[in-house]
Amino acid sequence: MPTSPKPTLPTASVAGATTALVLLTALNFVNYIDRYILPGVQEQIKTEFTLTDGQIGSLTLWFMLAYMATSPITGWLGDRFPRKPMIVIAALFWSGINFLTATVHSYDSLNIRHAALGVGEASFGIFAPALLADFYPAEQRNRVLTIFNIAIPVGAALGYLVGGTVGEHFGWRSSFIVSAVPGVILALLIAFFMKEPARGASQQDKAKVTKSNVLDLLRNKPYLCSILGYAAVTFSLGGISWWMPSFLQRVDGRSQSSAAFLMGAITVVTGLGGTIFGGWVAQRWLRTNYRALYLVPAIGAALAVPPALLCFFGPKSMTLPGLALAIFLIFLGTGPVNATTLNAVRPEVRATAMAGQLFIIHALGDAISPRVIGVVSDRSNLAVGLASTLITLILASGIFFLGARVAPPLKPAEA
Repeated sequence: MPTSPKPTLPTASVAGATTALVLLTALNFVNYIDRYILPGVQEQIKTEFTLTDGQIGSLTLWFMLAYMATSPITGWLGDRFPRKPMIVIAALFWSGINFLTATVHSYDSLNIRHAALGVGEASFGIFAPALLADFYPAEQRNRVLTIFNIAIPVGAALGYLVGGTVGEHFGWRSSFIVSAVPGVILALLIAFFMKEPARGASQQDKAKVTKSNVLDLLRNKPYLCSILGYAAVTFSLGGISWWMPSFLQRVDGRSQSSAAFLMGAITVVTGLGGTIFGGWVAQRWLRTNYRALYLVPAIGAALAVPPALLCFFGPKSMTLPGLALAIFLIFLGTGPVNATTLNAVRPEVRATAMAGQLFIIHALGDAISPRVIGVVSDRSNLAVGLASTLITLILASGIFFLGARVAPPLKPAEA
């Protein structure tokens, strides 16, 4: 039986798609640098403002509240208006907020500053994947989003390093100011060199948004399994990422710069390796099993539990090896799970679907996990607080396995 030809892009479209992927991945890299500077300097902030762990954990809560409040609006905008100018505005906005960090001299001001940062980053996180999905057909999206999300571990690692090192030598405010310059440069490059693809250009059917399309998301089981599983993973990864620099300082007795360097090095090596390896495995497995995009994150989350347990409660000699292996396994699903979200929905509601994903993964994930861990830590210790992430890893695995059972097969033209 003859197979349907795989969709291809014209040469001009390939060049435009590649340019978009490079520039948006670079901006995603800067996005995660900005987000992970704060964990690298939070012990300095805690000392300066005399804060509890619960209050430190609340800093990311305000960031995520703004992030989530913005996402429904930006999702609506992204399905109806050109996304390129909105990406440029978002990047310039969050870079400007970083420049203004020098004016922050109270805990309340820091909360406001961090909330404003969430507004800009939420816009980019919705527009960029939806725009890339219009450049690339379904069978290429796992590969493309794996590349795009390589920026997460690399950017997070550099965020730790910039925060810890610059903060230790020049004060924690300087760390945020340093990160503002690349965002401005990339915003200008996107404005001048990136093209806006036609909505739904990677598919044959014309994209047209309707109220029923949006409401269908609430009945879309593959989509719901994707975002709920991702939310549980985000609770775990967000909590570990936020509190591990403090854990290394308090439990291992390391300096701020040493803890930041170790966390950054482990994140970039194992996170990058896990993202690439997971995307590669899923892409090959997808040739014979259309459920692979759900199975890879399911298996990764389940296997991450034992090494994370050793990291939190094992001997000191196992802290770093356990952390490294757990992060590697968690990151296996980064590219596949984002591809499942986009493949499960129609092109006319991709921005809305991404807005829904961002809202849920943060509302149920890293908006609350730092606060939960901090409160538990205040009443017991940080290791016990971090143990809550083990529960959500098990939950994530179960949800992804359920998603594999309801996963839709790729259309013949996309397989």
